[in-house]
Amino acid sequence: MRILIKGGRVIDPGNCSEYADIIIADGRIAAVQKSARGVVDPHAFDRVLDAENCIVVPGLIDLHVHFREPGDEHKETILTGCRAAVRGGFTSVCTMPNTRPVNDCTQVTERIHEAGRRAALAKVYPIAAISVNLEGRQLSDFKALKAAGAVGVSDDGCPVESGHLMRQALEHAVRHGLRIISHSEDLRLTGTGVMNQGEVAQRLGLKGIPNTAESAMVMRDIALSEATGLPLHLAHVSTRESILAIRNAKDRGVPVSAETAPHYFTLTDEAVVHLGANAKMNPPLRSEDDRLAIRQALADGTIDAIATDHAPHAAQEKARPFELAPNGVIGLETSLPVSLKLVSEGVISLTALVEKMSKNPARILGIENGIRPGLAADITIIDLNHRFTIDADSFHSKSRNTPFHGLSVTGSVVATLVDGRLVYEGL
Repeated sequence: MRILIKGGRVIDPGNCSEYADIIIADGRIAAVQKSARGVVDPHAFDRVLDAENCIVVPGLIDLHVHFREPGDEHKETILTGCRAAVRGGFTSVCTMPNTRPVNDCTQVTERIHEAGRRAALAKVYPIAAISVNLEGRQLSDFKALKAAGAVGVSDDGCPVESGHLMRQALEHAVRHGLRIISHSEDLRLTGTGVMNQGEVAQRLGLKGIPNTAESAMVMRDIALSEATGLPLHLAHVSTRESILAIRNAKDRGVPVSAETAPHYFTLTDEAVVHLGANAKMNPPLRSEDDRLAIRQALADGTIDAIATDHAPHAAQEKARPFELAPNGVIGLETSLPVSLKLVSEGVISLTALVEKMSKNPARILGIENGIRPGLAADITIIDLNHRFTIDADSFHSKSRNTPFHGLSVTGSVVATLVDGRLVYEGL
């Protein structure tokens, strides 16, 4: 099949930033040529996508999603999660291992991989468990998990409390070509907290989680990375103290990378007052001081990537009393327009946003990404001027637990292509 993407502004950081036509043949990019170079015959193609007044970027990549399959398919399946992903402009997603059963063995990894292939929408890259059953006692079989299709390992949701085991994990991960993704949390400091420790928690009579519950473990994991010289990726960073530690580590040349999520640079713990459990996640929404620190870290490159931590839950689960409601919010269908506010507000450039939502995640994972001849045609087309109000009832995800319902945003996905197939077309 031959597809022409015509007249868009192509933004591929480090490679291309110009108005160009993209020719796709047999799932790969055949040519990228300036739109001014004569007229391309549209009759030579099976499909022509008019990208005038749009930007065309390498497919967005989400380093951190929970698709709940196997075990909790009433919240999300790999199929519905992939539908939400491509609607949000994501051509690749990384599924976290805290499924039921846990993705700590080849059978579960292969099942996730196969479900992703059957969905035939976004590419699904399984993140397997660091430790057996996420218990932090014994390493999973990294070699076998890699062979089964895992691209990284994490005990997301259940931090590796043993420093000795985490060091072993770093060493084994490098040996087998996997990236460690750390859920940095000291559970003894978290205790029975359910939201950020501070004035809002006091006002609501809820137990708080201090910043140090995250930052203390961030500092430990950075120390292990520095001692071994081995790469480490830090998930869902939310605190000023963590940012300072990561910035200082990068200045020393420690091979550490980090992600945050849109809710951490958009909302604060005050949102709990109005949104209840739809503003409950782990780590929790923090203070305005932390929010501003996250935005500054995005601006100066301390934070490499924006991930969603897409965490679906059924409505009746989120309707429980706040203390009993599960952690997590969904984000695949809101991440791009919410993140584009960083550009309109002058926090980062449009090119930097493409880096954080596409290029840097690809680099962290070690996968090919870009708009160049010969590469897979994983491409997202975006209308930067389309204004709309986020409506949870329109989501392709099975779940509706978003803190952004009713938010007015600008910027929408026009089309998502994966391996040259048009898997989503909007507007």
